[in-house]
Amino acid sequence: MARPVRKTVKEVPLAEVKDDFSRYLKEAAVREILITRHGKPAGILIGFESEDDWLEYRLENDPRFLKRIAKARASLRAGRGVPLEDVE
Repeated sequence: MARPVRKTVKEVPLAEVKDDFSRYLKEAAVREILITRHGKPAGILIGFESEDDWLEYRLENDPRFLKRIAKARASLRAGRGVPLEDVE
């Protein structure tokens, strides 16, 4: 399941996020919240609309999974493997 395209990043001072964290967490489900400290980037808040979105995020950022993908792509480039079109 593809994650929905996020809107532009919203920049918010840390003090505001601390005062209304629940609201910003809900908003982070549709767009990333850049948290600033003294006007400088300090972190990013990413929310998920569903558990599937969370699982997809975990896969996309799991170094073991990314390593397996890179290895599979290298194998295909080397002529090993079966093209998707040939899978029944």
